[in-house]
Formats: sequence, structure tokens, C-alpha cells
Amino acid sequence: MKTIHEINRLPETECEQALQNCCGSTRWVRQMLIARPYESAEFIFVLAENIWCGLGEDDFLEAFSHHPKIGDRESLKKKFASTAHWAGNEQSGVNAATEAVIEALAKGNEAYENKFGFIFIVCATGKSAEEMLAILQARLPNEREDELLIAAAEQAKITALRLQKWITE
Repeated sequence: MKTIHEINRLPETECEQALQNCCGSTRWVRQMLIARPYESAEFIFVLAENIWCGLGEDDFLEAFSHHPKIGDRESLKKKFASTAHWAGNEQSGVNAATEAVIEALAKGNEAYENKFGFIFIVCATGKSAEEMLAILQARLPNEREDELLIAAAEQAKITALRLQKWITE
């Protein structure tokens, strides 16, 4: 577990990389860095959420682009190597999925991205592949504006979980 003192003493580039692994929004990372030194771990979580809530669509889309598609094992290994240890665990529910569920996720991901213009974002921790597929299918009828806000809220959950992992490593 890292103490707040250790986090505050990290070289800026190391802190920046750790924050980038938590959330792929450049503006979010910059604002988190500017707020150093942090008062406490609790302060980091409140700050993270407050900054996220003050950002907009471009920031959300940038953060979303830093995630592999749910069930896409190849992109998890290749493109997202820096966060694969977290994202892989977050998506571990996919590991036991049947081929039919994996195929349905792939088709659902494609339909979702075609409709909304960004990948399906869900806080996958603790969810089975079947649960994630049901969530994806339930969200497909949404309007884009509503779905963007839902995905942004899911990103906030993912960021909080990753911050927790970073602080407790």
C-alpha cells in the first residue's frame, strides 16, 4: 500500500503514467497532477470524481478510447498492454464465457459502436460475460446523449477502482 506521502513524492512522469492508467483523459490527468500534493487518499477519490464531472464529451471519448472492447482478448494483450493487468482482471468474467456469448458480445459491441460512435463502456468488475451482454443489449435502445452519460458514469466507476488498485499496490 502506498502512503499519501509516497504518492506525493513520485516523480511527475511516474505519477502521470499511473493516473493515465486509471483514466485515459488527458485533461483529467493534467488536472489531477496540478492538484498535487494530495491531502489524503480520500481527497484523491473526491478530486477524481469532481474533475471527471467537470469534463465534457471529448474528454469522455478520449478516456473510452483507452479501453479494450469487452471480450476482445487480442486488443487487451496488444494495444492495452499498460493497463492489461487491471483490465484483464476487470473483464475476468469473460474468461468462462461460451463461444456463443463471446460472439454475441462481438456483434453487440459492433452494433453499439456503430450506433453511438464509441465503444461500450461498463464497469466489468464482478460481472459475468452474460451479465455484460445483457447490459449491452439493454443499453442499445438508448439515445446517444443518454448513453454518453451512462458510459461516463461507468468510466468514473472504473477510474475509482483503478485509483484504489494504484493506491493499494
